[in-house]
Amino acid sequence: MTNPGLVLESLTALSVAKCVLRLSRVSAGTWQVLGAKVSYGSIKDALRQHDFKNPASVVYFTIPGAAPLTMAMLFDRSDMECVSKCFTGHSFPRSAATRPAEEIMLTELGNIVLNALLSTLLNALKKSYMPVVPHFIEGGPEKIEAEFRRIPKLKQDFRSITVTLEMRSDKISARSEIFVFLPEELALELENLRPEAGSHDGL
Repeated sequence: MTNPGLVLESLTALSVAKCVLRLSRVSAGTWQVLGAKVSYGSIKDALRQHDFKNPASVVYFTIPGAAPLTMAMLFDRSDMECVSKCFTGHSFPRSAATRPAEEIMLTELGNIVLNALLSTLLNALKKSYMPVVPHFIEGGPEKIEAEFRRIPKLKQDFRSITVTLEMRSDKISARSEIFVFLPEELALELENLRPEAGSHDGL
């Protein structure tokens, strides 16, 4: 019997892989999906999949409704030089605090990747949505967890999908985690629909 979680893993991994393949063609870096994982638990459980050795820069948005869907993209603050080089072709010099140009760059990158993934999920569910403006926040796990707990239905346990993305330029590399926080009813609906899934390894 097919593992139901495999449907969610494959669907999200392939969607992000298609998006970053397009990014690889037009940006200075190379982008690759390393894997996807489905889990069940709390916000704190999900965030453990990100390495908080340094503060995280987070781009996220929520699609409201009876079963709100929340998506986020997490970056390590120390990786800004690599991320900016891969996305824009220019390395932002290291700084003690995030500058406006860096926030704009991360928000734009997160917006591209998250909206591509959102489109895939909502197309599978045959749902539409009004575009939303991404939010930006930085901090450690406690601050990020507190921010997400303000979102309705994320105070309880839920299904989460984590896609790990790697970007490379010359000899430097960075990773980012993309999170999809799914209310159980949406997760079950996607699994029951069994939309066409692809490889975990990207394209």
